[in-house]
Amino acid sequence: MSAEHDLARLLAALRVSAREGEFVFVSVPHGDTALAGAAEASLREEEGMTYVLPRAQADARGLQYGFVAAWLTLGVHSALDAVGLTAAVSSALARHDIPCNVLAGVYHDHLLVAADRRDDALAALAALSASSPTHL
Repeated sequence: MSAEHDLARLLAALRVSAREGEFVFVSVPHGDTALAGAAEASLREEEGMTYVLPRAQADARGLQYGFVAAWLTLGVHSALDAVGLTAAVSSALARHDIPCNVLAGVYHDHLLVAADRRDDALAALAALSASSPTHL
């Protein structure tokens, strides 16, 4: 499957799925192999390592976190140099006051939205796809 660049096609084909559970961001000053093994995603920042963990894993380890998220995956294979998908998705969510953090993978973009707004986010993104001028 080749990656798509065209924004209208990306939006028309947009299908969003939700992972089970809740996820949290935690930060530690240095890498931690145990956390890395439990993490769904990680990012090295100047301040330390950020890990995205299932909430239950963070709770079991007594880790502090703030934002509790639902994990949504955009079911379109967007090219890493495609223009506008992140902006369109985040704008649609912002219009509904839904916080969103974006992670990009090679094959899909992933959204961490406020857990208590999961269903609202799914509805907003379905409406975005349905309103695409080239809706498939």
